Amino acid sequence: MAELGAHLTAASAGDDRPSIFEAVAQDSLMGALKPALQHLVKVLAESNPGRYGFLWRWFDEIYVLLDLLLQQHYLAGCSASFSENFYSLKRVPTGERRQQPLATAGLPKRQHWKSLLLLVLVPYLKGKLEKLVSSLREEDEYSIHPPSSSWKRFYRAFLAAYPFVNMTWEGWFLIQQLCYILGKAQHHSPLLRLAGVRLVRLTAEDIQALEKKSAGAASGQTHSIKMQVQSAVRKALGGIAFSLSTGLSVSVFFLQFLDWWYSSENQETIKSLTALPTPPPPVHLDYGSGTALLPKLKTVCPLCRKIRVNATALSTSGFVFCYRCAYNYVKTHQRCPITGYATELQHLVKLYSPES
Repeated sequence: MAELGAHLTAASAGDDRPSIFEAVAQDSLMGALKPALQHLVKVLAESNPGRYGFLWRWFDEIYVLLDLLLQQHYLAGCSASFSENFYSLKRVPTGERRQQPLATAGLPKRQHWKSLLLLVLVPYLKGKLEKLVSSLREEDEYSIHPPSSSWKRFYRAFLAAYPFVNMTWEGWFLIQQLCYILGKAQHHSPLLRLAGVRLVRLTAEDIQALEKKSAGAASGQTHSIKMQVQSAVRKALGGIAFSLSTGLSVSVFFLQFLDWWYSSENQETIKSLTALPTPPPPVHLDYGSGTALLPKLKTVCPLCRKIRVNATALSTSGFVFCYRCAYNYVKTHQRCPITGYATELQHLVKLYSPES
């Protein structure tokens, strides 16, 4: 049985197809990089909300632009995405079987743009949809909308249907991978099938061509002013993409360490070893017109200046507000109204007194 499993999951010597382990590993590489970068941006935003807060608020949009630039650079120069090139793979059109083009030749325009859109746009839209579902579940849990509103009925139906849609999506990927393992499919992912390409290993000719291309780009000169401007723009974009790819390649080796460091079990150990007394209340980070000042009476909400209703604290700062005031403010500004700390809706903590 073990020999049969090894035969199914490993490619033969004469086969240019990558094994299922290589295919799944390159898929998980980009999925592991985004959380690591997101945590870095979150640390920067919490350390200095005034300077780096916009990075946290617009992280998805900034990341998708960087991802677009990175994938475009690798698809144009290596016929592969960043993660595929990292594992020495390339994309070829599905119909190409006799003589595969070199990696430096690039993909046909149709396959190129379809690959770029599926690599960048699909993960972005999927992440946005998951955030929308999460926010709708929070609103439904705390009953922000009236029970009789048509909007509430609509998003409750949407929340009920989403798990089945997500299960169908994940099942599609699983079935495709099983067919790939059994040799019944050329693609391990439906997205490759939609793009009209398949993954193959880089050959010795591909590696030599890539090396010659990089050496020729370093020594090439242009004489026309238009060509010089175009070359300068290409070099600038290529330099940015190369810097991103180099940084990402180096950061790959630290992902396992970050996964261990921020695991729940390790964090519990760190908290027990570094337990400190309760710190004093945080001070104001700015005194702009949009900053709420603390009222003199402790029972008054700093936002609406009325007696608090449904007292709710922000776990990021510890200050207490009305639930509706805090919810609306955090949902709009993504920060604490007193300290300016980066805050999300899950940081709202409702308080219950003995009288209630």
